[in-house]
Amino acid sequence: MTPTPETRTGKDGFSLMELMVVLVILGILATVVVINVLPSRDRAMTEKARTDIRTLEQAVELYQLEMLAYPSTGDGLDALVDGPSDTGAATRFPSGGFIRRLPNDPWGNPYQYLYPGEHGEFDIFTLGADGRAGGEGQNADIGNWEN
Repeated sequence: MTPTPETRTGKDGFSLMELMVVLVILGILATVVVINVLPSRDRAMTEKARTDIRTLEQAVELYQLEMLAYPSTGDGLDALVDGPSDTGAATRFPSGGFIRRLPNDPWGNPYQYLYPGEHGEFDIFTLGADGRAGGEGQNADIGNWEN
């Protein structure tokens, strides 16, 4: 039987206590999501940097095989896209380059390149989230010597 206006008991809707319980539950769920999602985002950014560095490392190795030398520190990683500054070696440079474009690290900074490297034949690295050498966690340097 459908209640009519005369038979309503005045208990329609939600009480303040019921609304507060729902808000507390939603707050707890939001906290759990934030606690679980933020570390995943940080790990994803670190893994993206490692993947980019491996890709750049392979492009530098291809550059060395084709051009018979590693790019200089002065030419940097731009030599993979634009070719070497040495015009004599430019004739061996492939028309599409060794990589289509240079990615930035996950924090928006360009990857760093040193030849000769401090950790190996050449170093490709990012300075992390803070953009400064050293650091821990998200601020730690990530380089091809770690792979």
